[in-house]
Amino acid sequence: MTEELDQLQKIFDRIIAFFVDYSFQIIGGIIILIAGFIVASILAKGVSKLCQKRNVDVTLERFFAGCVKLIIIILFVIIALNKIGIEITPFVALLGASALGLSLAVQGPISNYGSGIVLIVTRPFKVDDTLTVQDFTGIVRGIYLGYSQLETEDGEIITIPNRKVLGEIFTNSFTFRVVEGVVGIEYNADPEKAISAIKAALQGVEGIATEHSPQVGIEEFADSSVNIGYRYWVATEEYHPIKYKANRAVFKALEQAKLPIPFPQRDVHLFKEDSSN
Repeated sequence: MTEELDQLQKIFDRIIAFFVDYSFQIIGGIIILIAGFIVASILAKGVSKLCQKRNVDVTLERFFAGCVKLIIIILFVIIALNKIGIEITPFVALLGASALGLSLAVQGPISNYGSGIVLIVTRPFKVDDTLTVQDFTGIVRGIYLGYSQLETEDGEIITIPNRKVLGEIFTNSFTFRVVEGVVGIEYNADPEKAISAIKAALQGVEGIATEHSPQVGIEEFADSSVNIGYRYWVATEEYHPIKYKANRAVFKALEQAKLPIPFPQRDVHLFKEDSSN
């Protein structure tokens, strides 16, 4: 029992001696850490205010402020450890190796974040624009650091990693989408009459954008018909309903103008072989 008490006393004496010898270094390190957190918060707030004055996107503003705060805190932690007397060289080497391994492990997410920063800064599209990328079309509902979100006409949310957006060809039609259609008329019909009827029909459809006039003309000369093509613009949210209404109006207009829509026909000729040979 006496030996155990002696060992505890020695341990206690060593602790007291350590604090006596290094008390000023420990206090200095704590003060440095507190100062680091204060400086980091002040600089982070300053970066946020600067971004707000420059009308920087909120997501990017928070990212910049967070990065500045983290870097300042790390610097002050290193200074505090050095002040206490702890050798920081092994920690720096370990941090470098860990950073290399981490960068290889999270290469995909980092690429998404980098692409997100480029998208937010360059603004090739913004929220509420209509975007088509990789055969997906929808209204942009959010542009974040790691991904962008599109909402389809059916209310579905499509989440696309930003590196897939930035690394692909995409189409931004802003708040509208183009609707294209083709209808055939007989070769003996008057194409000008058909074009006029289709234009009048499209102009009477409620929901077709008035900012862009519908385009109607001869699309091609097919085997059994002269194909009349037409194009018009609609709001993305009403793409399919307006398209169906327009197709119905075009069909009725051609019917009233007595311009029937032909169907494919083939002439088959039968030859009877001469049995005398």
